[in-house]
Amino acid sequence: MSDQPVVSILTAALFAFIGAFVLEPVLLAFARIFGIYATVTERTCRVYMLFGKVIGVIDEPGLHFLPGKLGVSAFVMNWLGTCYTLDLRLDQEYLRSQPVNSEEGAPMGVGVWYEMWISDPVSYLFKNTDPRGSLRANVSNATVRCLSNMKLAEMLETRHTMSQTVRNEVTGKSQAWGYQLGSVYIRKVHFRDVGMIRQIEEKVVNRLRQVTSAIRQAGANQVSVITSSAEREAAVEFAKAAAVRPMELGKALQEIAKEPEVAHALFDVLETQRILAGSARISMLPGGPHSRMLANLLVSEQARGK
Repeated sequence: MSDQPVVSILTAALFAFIGAFVLEPVLLAFARIFGIYATVTERTCRVYMLFGKVIGVIDEPGLHFLPGKLGVSAFVMNWLGTCYTLDLRLDQEYLRSQPVNSEEGAPMGVGVWYEMWISDPVSYLFKNTDPRGSLRANVSNATVRCLSNMKLAEMLETRHTMSQTVRNEVTGKSQAWGYQLGSVYIRKVHFRDVGMIRQIEEKVVNRLRQVTSAIRQAGANQVSVITSSAEREAAVEFAKAAAVRPMELGKALQEIAKEPEVAHALFDVLETQRILAGSARISMLPGGPHSRMLANLLVSEQARGK
C-alpha cells in the first residue's frame, strides 16, 4: 500500500511531461491549421484574402485570436484562402547619376537617396503589381523633370530645396500605391561630360598657377621694398657716422695732445701697428758702430739677388 502514492506521482509526472512536450506542440499546430490563432511579429502585417476578397488586416504585433478578427472564415482560411505577410520596416534606395541639364546646357548627374515604407497593405498588394519599381521610376522622372533647366550655381548649392521639390512631387502618387515616401535627399551633383570635367580641371589649375604667381610676385615686391628701406636707412646712418667721425676723432686727439708722453706713446704704437699690418719685409740689425756697414752689405746683397 505504501508504493501507491509513489506510483501515482510518477504517473502524473509522466502525463505532465507528455502533455508539455508532446501534446502541446501538436495542439498548437492543429490550432494554427484550423485558424484558431496567429502570431504577428514586430513591423510585419498579415492580409487575409478569401474568395478574391480581403476579409482582414492585422498589423499589430502579438498573439491574435483569428475567429474574433475574421469570424467563421478563420476556420477555412488556411484551406481555401490566402495570407500575405508584408514587411513594414523602413527601407531605402539610392538612384545614381540621374541625367539633368542645367539652364546653361551643362550635362549634370544627380544622385537621389530616399526612404519608403508600406503605409496601406491592401493598396500595396492590389493597386500596383510593382509598387517599388513604380516608386523608383517616379522618383527618377520627378528628379529629371523638376531639376532640369536650373541655374548651375543653384544646382550645386541648394540641395535641400531640390530634395523638398522632388519629395513633394512624388508623395501623392506613392500614397495611392500604399507606399509612404519618407526623407528625400540629393546626395551628389556632378558633371557627366568627361571633356567638360577636363576643361574645368585645366581652368582650375591655370587659375591656381596665376594666384600662386601673383602671391610670389607680391612677396618679392614686399621683400624688395623692405630691403630698399633697410639699405636706405643703413646708408643714412653710415653717412651720419662718416660725418661725425672726424669731429669725434679730432676731439680725442686734442685730449691726448694735452699729455705729450701719452701722445708720443700712442703715435709709436700706431706706427708699429701700421708697419706690422703692411706687407714689407723687416730686417732687424744690432746697434753699434758697425750697424751702418751691416745695413749697406744687406742692401747690396738684396740688390744682387734681384
